Amino acid sequence: MAQIRKMDCQVVIKSSADEFYNAFRSKPQFLPKMSNGLIKDVKLLQGDWNSVGAVRLWSYASEGKPQMVKEIFEKVDEKSKTMVYKLVEGDLLNSYNSWRNIITITPVGERSMVKWTMEFEKQNEDIPDPVGYADSLIALTKNIDAYLLNV
Repeated sequence: MAQIRKMDCQVVIKSSADEFYNAFRSKPQFLPKMSNGLIKDVKLLQGDWNSVGAVRLWSYASEGKPQMVKEIFEKVDEKSKTMVYKLVEGDLLNSYNSWRNIITITPVGERSMVKWTMEFEKQNEDIPDPVGYADSLIALTKNIDAYLLNV
């Protein structure tokens, strides 16, 4: 029987934790502009942009390939600056039975730590770990950080 696996990646950024968190929490419709081309587009399919339960369709690049994913904004914890997104359709689910992205932003002195946790269930044991996707999340984080530092 397949099991849920976890993989983390993290990066220290120069933006404040509040600023970076607010970009994801309150301004997801602007992330394509902030991402320097990694996110091509985002559309709101259900709910409103900032509410738990919102359904969004993302077009993005991962490992240099165009991808699409539909997600549900599943959970938010304002105090810990944590957001959870459950993928319900898209390219990743061609290889994985289930997938959640969890992002937590923590102040670290003058900087911030952005931690992405990917929870996934592989369709079979031949599916590789999503190292390329993790690399894309790190690149996205760095691009958004650079954007926030220059506005």
